[in-house]
Amino acid sequence: MNVLGIETSCDETAAAVVADGRHVLSSVVSSQIAAHAGYGGVVPELAAREHLRNLGPVVAAALRESRLGACDMDAVAVTCRPGLIPALLVGVAYAKGIAAAGSLPLVGIDHFLGHLYSCFLAEPQLLDDSAWYPLVAAVVSGGHTALLTVQADGTTRIVGQTLDDAAGEAFDKGARILNLGYPGGPLIERLARQGDPAGHRFPRALTGCGGKPVRGEDRFNFSFSGLKTALLYAVGTTPPSGQPLHDLAAAYQAAIIDVLVRKTFDAAAHVSARAVLVCGGVACNAALRTAMNERAGEAKVRLVIAPAKYCTDNAVMIAGAGYHYVRTGRCDGMETRVSARLDPAFGVLPFAAGAWVQASGEDSAADAN
Repeated sequence: MNVLGIETSCDETAAAVVADGRHVLSSVVSSQIAAHAGYGGVVPELAAREHLRNLGPVVAAALRESRLGACDMDAVAVTCRPGLIPALLVGVAYAKGIAAAGSLPLVGIDHFLGHLYSCFLAEPQLLDDSAWYPLVAAVVSGGHTALLTVQADGTTRIVGQTLDDAAGEAFDKGARILNLGYPGGPLIERLARQGDPAGHRFPRALTGCGGKPVRGEDRFNFSFSGLKTALLYAVGTTPPSGQPLHDLAAAYQAAIIDVLVRKTFDAAAHVSARAVLVCGGVACNAALRTAMNERAGEAKVRLVIAPAKYCTDNAVMIAGAGYHYVRTGRCDGMETRVSARLDPAFGVLPFAAGAWVQASGEDSAADAN
């Protein structure tokens, strides 16, 4: 089954063709960073206009790269939430047009779950082998930071999430405080390589550091607003330069990474997870990837980190996840709606190993009849 995926939730216009949820035939991404850089962040209406201008050519390029035509598509998958409403509307409207023209099934995909599926692309055994479950996934992006548990049958539950800023947002706002520009994550990471993370002591909220007890309901939650404020006070009225700037960036990055790693593996221990998944834009950070690998080795837990090319927004993860929803009949069609918010009621993930095997058995039985 060839699925055309479309992604327009924020500031990347993307399209991809994925066969049978596993085989990537094409992936095209058009970035809007240059368009938004002068504003220090993403402007929703500008993002929508850029999507409107770029989406047609991006989809055409994805089809060319796959060496297939629109007539060869079996379904369309599109990001429908969460994200910027004006941007999402462009993608969903375009996807509806393609689906209607070709009489194709259409499924709306949660961007959050798309990020999760990027780990399944990296490690196909997650689709087939129940021995990897239960697992804990850390979805760490500019818009969301959350921990969720996934059982082999696809049952999913959010066990922790940010109470204020997401980790990616903390990087971007930190870069703004340091007068670095946008997007902030790569800029802080670059400076941090030559810095001393012990040069400053920044808070690790909701971890019990400093002797403040953590309430049970916040055990796996995140909070980065206090860290951002601490950086603001450390900078003062004049942003530093030279080595002091490198040290600030290194200490700030270390505080974010420390909390992410600690809470991810605390959650994994709590549910006796057999694997930990890490995905989302922040998972591109090399220091985070190293820290996660080191902690996984200590905990003797399998670790899957999404490939860097699928950490940032892309349509491969949307098309891949979409395949599983389509083959299990969970299509939205022309009723697909957009939402700015994450829907915590994910239901059963159709691409978890147990759910996948069950669906395959049902398909075989149907074919036999």
